[in-house]
Amino acid sequence: MFEQLKEQPADKILALMAAYREDPRDDKIDLGVGVYKDAEGKTPIMRAIKAAEKQLWEAEETKSYTGLAGDPGFADAMVSLVLGDAVARGSVAAAATPGGTGAVRQAFDLIKMANPNARVFVSDPTWPNHLSILKHMNIEHVPYRYFDAETGGVNFDGMMADLANVKAGDVVLLHGCCHNPTGANLTLPQWQEVVDLLNKTGAVPMIDIAYQGFGDGLEADAAATRLVASSCPEVLIAASCSKNFGIYRERTGLLMAVSSDPAKFKVNQGTLSYLNRQNFSFPPDHGARLVTMVLNDPALRADWEAELEEVRLGMLRLRQALADELRTLSGSDRFGFLAQHRGMFSRLGVGPDKVEAMREKHGIYMVGDSRMNIAGLNDMTIPKLAKAIIDVGC
Repeated sequence: MFEQLKEQPADKILALMAAYREDPRDDKIDLGVGVYKDAEGKTPIMRAIKAAEKQLWEAEETKSYTGLAGDPGFADAMVSLVLGDAVARGSVAAAATPGGTGAVRQAFDLIKMANPNARVFVSDPTWPNHLSILKHMNIEHVPYRYFDAETGGVNFDGMMADLANVKAGDVVLLHGCCHNPTGANLTLPQWQEVVDLLNKTGAVPMIDIAYQGFGDGLEADAAATRLVASSCPEVLIAASCSKNFGIYRERTGLLMAVSSDPAKFKVNQGTLSYLNRQNFSFPPDHGARLVTMVLNDPALRADWEAELEEVRLGMLRLRQALADELRTLSGSDRFGFLAQHRGMFSRLGVGPDKVEAMREKHGIYMVGDSRMNIAGLNDMTIPKLAKAIIDVGC
């Protein structure tokens, strides 16, 4: 049997991480891996999470399974965080998953179960694992234009022209905020146009929201997702706690299925539980328990929100500092879009040849499509990055 297996293509980001580790230069800069880092290059445990973990260690009395959909308290807390009062809680079926990736995979499984002929429309570019999972599952996926390399913004006209080809039963995958890998986001009026198109065509929106709180704030970052959920008859939402709670290795996520028909709740909830059972049975609980504690305890939540805001403002400051440095070196505002992007990532919009040149000449490691992790920068490395960008002719 094993002789039939073929070597799988290497993950580009993991390969980049390996190359970075092997580079002997002391002044190399890692802008590839999608993990938040502070000014010292560390990924800290958030204060509220640490405090909740201590409380949990002292109070927890069992490691027995939770339900197939996870602890209902986690679902309640996360639905409230993501959707607020945009929809009634009784219209949202929800199940805990191993990270946001698990939520995405379960959503694709649900799509395939509900409509084997559904096409999934995906932004060009998107998070590479979206495409990898869709390909692995043999789900037809169709790209729609999204990033404008000339302006560093969204090619909205191209996007809408491509989405005009969706049909009833198709799924349109959207990034709720802080688009990965570009950092370029739709405006709320543009989101409304997308909603109108979806409702006109009968296509179903699926939202991947992995960076709530990293862009313009917790409430502002959820606004688009809430608009879609309150406006469309059916919505799938995959939410991740990895970034905004800093619990990457705890693998904490939630899949939500929103229906405007209350009668669909029982079937939807049962389906999510069924899919969990087929894939991993019971979802992990440690990270979910910590998130629930933080969101439900006023003191812990206030501290978490304050630290998350520090992180958000820090990334905005780094963006502005990089844009300012590039303006000084280039004598133009052609890199001003970097300050307008939101979240951890930005895409420079240059080819892999220039990305390779920055790696070889300057020890700058970013993904080949020119996606860079802004959180991998600090005040010391910004001038070096800006100089490398100008030096290779970006």
